[in-house]
Amino acid sequence: MQESAEARLKRLRMRAWRRGMKEMDLILGRFADTHLDQMDDAALTRFDALLGEYDQDLYRWVTGNAEPPEDIRPDIETLRAFVGSVF
Repeated sequence: MQESAEARLKRLRMRAWRRGMKEMDLILGRFADTHLDQMDDAALTRFDALLGEYDQDLYRWVTGNAEPPEDIRPDIETLRAFVGSVF
């Protein structure tokens, strides 16, 4: 059975807010609340994959303390810009 669009957004929002590392909860949760409803299917799929990364790695990439893998660099840059505009 395929996941409905509503269920997918709810699942992604929950995963974004319940990370395990409070800093990433705030970054990803706020990002999800602000952007998920406007994302197309491809962007949602990329965000879902991003949520599979370890919090420590994500935090280092978003803060610029480490370089992200090339395949997710554009998504990390989007998160960096969001963090700069919100925090």
